[in-house]
Amino acid sequence: MASTISFFSSSIFLSSPTQNPKFISSSIKPNSLKSQTINPRLKISAKIATLPVLSFDGDKVGETSINLKSAPPETARAVVHRGIITDQQNKRRGTASTLTRAEVRGGGRKPYPQKKTGRARRGSQRTPLRPGGGVVFGPRPRDWSIKINRKEKRLAISTALSSATVNAVVVEDFGEKFEKPNTKEFIGAMKRWGLDPKEKCMFLMTEVSDNVRLSSRNIRTLKVLTPRTLNLFDILNSDKLVLTQPSVDYLNKMYEPEYDTDDEEDYFEEEDGEEAVEELIDA
Repeated sequence: MASTISFFSSSIFLSSPTQNPKFISSSIKPNSLKSQTINPRLKISAKIATLPVLSFDGDKVGETSINLKSAPPETARAVVHRGIITDQQNKRRGTASTLTRAEVRGGGRKPYPQKKTGRARRGSQRTPLRPGGGVVFGPRPRDWSIKINRKEKRLAISTALSSATVNAVVVEDFGEKFEKPNTKEFIGAMKRWGLDPKEKCMFLMTEVSDNVRLSSRNIRTLKVLTPRTLNLFDILNSDKLVLTQPSVDYLNKMYEPEYDTDDEEDYFEEEDGEEAVEELIDA
């Protein structure tokens, strides 16, 4: 079954993305008192977004910030594209198979004599030119899976999440609000949060109670995910993103911007060595 993704709903796929005033583009750099030169490998792009926190009744009760690592603008499209293509291609079973004229059943006897019939010569009824014959260049079983680095896959997810926070909202944990499964009450809560039940929404929760799962499973446009089931396709395919405070803490911890301290130490040690050589030359 073919699936489509609304790629253009995400700002990372726009040719000229607009800047959101809630975002603060920053470049995290290691502190150094010895030199103002920074190794380009240590620069990490990050987006700090401030999101409103809504209660179960839809009232704003506070704000929270989400800080996720994201790829540079010139490579964000390629990273996310590679991540989604890898996910989709690895789902292919690769079991499609056809039979050639050597494998199809029958066709051992020559249909009619070679000469004196006025017809074209025919050696077998299972030729690809006849109905029921073999298939020329048909699909054969194969492995469609491709490999992607773990860090590259994580960067693709964090970049997509960072872009999706433009249409994101944070709600308080509402698992205990549902004493029994009630789809109508769940739709009412979505409307109070400013969500349209006809739009594609993705809920990211660390824990999903049975009542919440049963209340939301009949909503065709809704996806309720946990950190274990978080995937790139549902992030890009959703119009709205709903988070809970525990899920925000999880994302900040899992996809926070960081740099390799070993590279930093090696860089400054190399720089100190160059300064020592220059001092010896000057002396």
